[in-house]
Amino acid sequence: QVQLVESGGGLVQAGGSLRLSCAGSGRTFRSDTMGWFRQAPGKEREFVATISWVGTTYYADSVKGRFTISRDNARNTVYLQMNSLKPTDTAVYYCAGGATQPQPKTRQYEYYYWGQGTQVTVSS
Repeated sequence: QVQLVESGGGLVQAGGSLRLSCAGSGRTFRSDTMGWFRQAPGKEREFVATISWVGTTYYADSVKGRFTISRDNARNTVYLQMNSLKPTDTAVYYCAGGATQPQPKTRQYEYYYWGQGTQVTVSS
């Protein structure tokens, strides 16, 4: 099984940027699809972005054009570059992994292992 640890969260002003990292240990996830989800206070966890084992990406409409997901298989790490942040991006961000498939994985149940999350707070 893969253990995931997120880092890079924090407090940033609206319009600013943050880069989240998700480091895996236990085994390589180079052949897995990886994704980012987020959960704002009082709301359900929602899909943010996903990247396949060959690097195909897919984004939620709310972050398209502002966020970029990438992966470094040599480092067993996935990244989420977040630009032009808005107060509505405030949430706990979770990294997750699952078996690869042709279609983008946007549903929580499609992912088998999860990190503990990192808090992102965007002030207005």
